[in-house]
Amino acid sequence: MSFEFDDLDGLRIGRAGSGPRVIIAVHGITASLMAWGAVARRLPEDWSLVAMDLRGRGHSAALPGPYGLPRHAEDVLRVAEHVGAGTDAVLTGHSMGAYVAALAGAQRDFARVVLVDGGLPLPPLPEGTDADAALEAALGPALARLRQTFPSAEAYVEFFKAHPAFAGHWNADVEAYVRYDLTGPEGELRSRAVGEAVLQDGRWMRLETDRIAAALEAIEAPLHLLRAPRGLLNQEVGMLPDELALPWAARLPGLKDEVVPDCNHYTILFDDHCVSTVVDRLTSPA
Repeated sequence: MSFEFDDLDGLRIGRAGSGPRVIIAVHGITASLMAWGAVARRLPEDWSLVAMDLRGRGHSAALPGPYGLPRHAEDVLRVAEHVGAGTDAVLTGHSMGAYVAALAGAQRDFARVVLVDGGLPLPPLPEGTDADAALEAALGPALARLRQTFPSAEAYVEFFKAHPAFAGHWNADVEAYVRYDLTGPEGELRSRAVGEAVLQDGRWMRLETDRIAAALEAIEAPLHLLRAPRGLLNQEVGMLPDELALPWAARLPGLKDEVVPDCNHYTILFDDHCVSTVVDRLTSPA
């Protein structure tokens, strides 16, 4: 099942499937709508998935700022209206996209909201810590690539193959995701993601934790959190460890918290066994 593309005032939209039940899906901070390709391919026939390239990413890279997660949430709600998604639609987001989904889900009724390894307020930065430096440390190669050019598409693929999260987990869905991200002339290829968009969004996510918390508490739909036990660099501690997630599960009675075994922050959307769980939680009644 491949994406068919549409445009909404410069915002690239991809739709996969023709089923009447709709999933609105939001990607992460340096990603694109192709992050949802593996999920889209495994959907039941009565479902379809709509994803978008957030402004400053993918084929929406030319859309201007200001950026920030509330701006992305506005775009998500415009896309939902554009495709005619009703209140029976499911809203989901991965990584930073889960935070965007939380903000959007607080403003509109959905059948349920599924947060994939993101969406919970992160711990406050230590006093004196620069938000950009913290983002650099957390994202590592994902952010470094935005400052690089590559002589060929194959060189870009090799760069990703060396990423700790993808070592031993490479497949056709990951490669399609990587190749979609490339732009520029041969010999000087680069990521489509706009560095300033990534930085602005990262600052917002780290500094506006009270607004994220308020959005989570305002969501009336059933809320499901899927966590990867391993992190962005495949390290043993995930992005949302128990000490962060369990207090939120207690604080929000409507939140169902689930760890998806044998996944890291990226492979939760690409490895077959992880994707099967994500698809089931998106399409099965809460």
